[in-house]
Amino acid sequence: MGERKLIPLGIFLLLLISASSFQLLRASEDADDAIFYESFDEDFEDRWIVSQKDEYSGVWKHAKSEGHDDHGLLVSEKARKYAIVKELDEAVSLKDGTVVLQFETRLQNGLECGGAYIKYLRPQDAGWKSKEFDNESPYSIMFGPDKCGATNKVHFIFKHKNPKTGEYVEHHLKNPPSVPSDKLTHVYTAILKQDNEVQILLDGEQKKKANFLSADDFEPPLIPTKTIPDPDDKKPEDWDEREKIPDPIAVKPDDWDEDAPLEIVDEEAEKPEGWLDDEPEEIDDPEATKPEDWDDEEDGEWEAPKVENPKCEAAPGCGEWKRPMKSNPAYKGKWYAPLIENPAYKGIWKPRDIPNPAYFELKKPDFEPIAAIGIEIWTMQDGILFDNILIAKDDKIAESYRETTWKPKFSVEKEKQKEEEAEAGSSGIAGFQKKVFDLLYKIADIPFLSAYKPKIHDLIEKGQEQPNLTVGILVAILVVFVSVFFRIIFGGKKKPTRVEKTNLEPSESASNQTNGENEENKEKEESSAPPRRRSARREN
Repeated sequence: MGERKLIPLGIFLLLLISASSFQLLRASEDADDAIFYESFDEDFEDRWIVSQKDEYSGVWKHAKSEGHDDHGLLVSEKARKYAIVKELDEAVSLKDGTVVLQFETRLQNGLECGGAYIKYLRPQDAGWKSKEFDNESPYSIMFGPDKCGATNKVHFIFKHKNPKTGEYVEHHLKNPPSVPSDKLTHVYTAILKQDNEVQILLDGEQKKKANFLSADDFEPPLIPTKTIPDPDDKKPEDWDEREKIPDPIAVKPDDWDEDAPLEIVDEEAEKPEGWLDDEPEEIDDPEATKPEDWDDEEDGEWEAPKVENPKCEAAPGCGEWKRPMKSNPAYKGKWYAPLIENPAYKGIWKPRDIPNPAYFELKKPDFEPIAAIGIEIWTMQDGILFDNILIAKDDKIAESYRETTWKPKFSVEKEKQKEEEAEAGSSGIAGFQKKVFDLLYKIADIPFLSAYKPKIHDLIEKGQEQPNLTVGILVAILVVFVSVFFRIIFGGKKKPTRVEKTNLEPSESASNQTNGENEENKEKEESSAPPRRRSARREN
């Protein structure tokens, strides 16, 4: 019986060893297929060049990823600028076939404000040097996570030269995915395809697909508009944009009294029975005593602090009684002529369109080649670890690297995270909260919520700082989601009625009159109301 149990176990171990050997062999073969690969297994100092510019004082370190024997390039200090570059043996063309850009980052201490992206730099004949690498060094593509304040995105930016103007323009991916909020190792992949498509993957899962030539996918669009407003066009002096004007032949009615007050004294009012005319609202505090250290010469004559008169609490009021004010039925306010259609109205003026001198057409982006890989960031957090930077011509190669280098680490970290949550009792409320926040980050990435994305991220971050707000935040975001959804299904709000601002016309003046009445009423009420009772006491 014992031998029968050992045979399956032996076969299982043999298969496991064979599978592991196959993965290592496949990784080795893939390394030969990669255009560039940096594992950081060895110290980086003889291969990477740290910028010597004074502003980049952050210290890079060759360090192990927490909980692993695997090494990476570590951001070791908080609140510093960092810059480091690796020159490629040969420049990589982005015009011929598929190109895959991939790397791993681990935010071991989280990320409140900082970047963890990579810049894929143009050749140095574009005007930069490795030892002087900085934020002005020209790049072809910038890719990776960035988070600070309302910014929470996985950047994908490409620079493209306008063939008409010669200017290099940054084109930003619209509605990019959000940065994961945990402290695990994540792998970022950008696949540039020959059909002008780019795919953004996070941990091997596609989060965004876009077309380089589509105006819906990049801001500003790669291909400019054919026409632009003429910057030299001026609005004619006689152009009238007023849709309605005061009626020039209207006359104020004879019985319209503009001087009638808004309020008048209520002559029918009577003093309430029991009103105490001779009692003040406040009296000296009978329990207050002069402090022993009070000096009349230095501090002046001592006066007892005031307290509310107890006799007034039972009475309808104290002090001199005055009749209250009431609305004046004869009040009409200032007279304005009614509005009529403007016979000279020409509509809202806008400059004429002219051909755009920067317009061009192309079938494929004319990318500049990649000659170096640079990391140039400013971060308030330390513990950011870069690893397994890859450039390949086949997305299958990138997938193989994810399976052999990233996935084993991620699985271990994920399992450890679950254990820590269980030990801390997080499998209940805290575990639920984490799932809620992860879901909310995914909801924020929905394209039709892009206008609300910064606000949603702000709510999520507040919820993470104050977990007791989770339910309220969930409800708030749900309300936003449902509101936008119904607006899309049933149409947006009606456009507001246009209001002329040139003159105070009846529709506007009526509103102003009402507002004026409210303000005036408020002031009158405050002036006619009995004086407020002071409750402050002088400290003994």
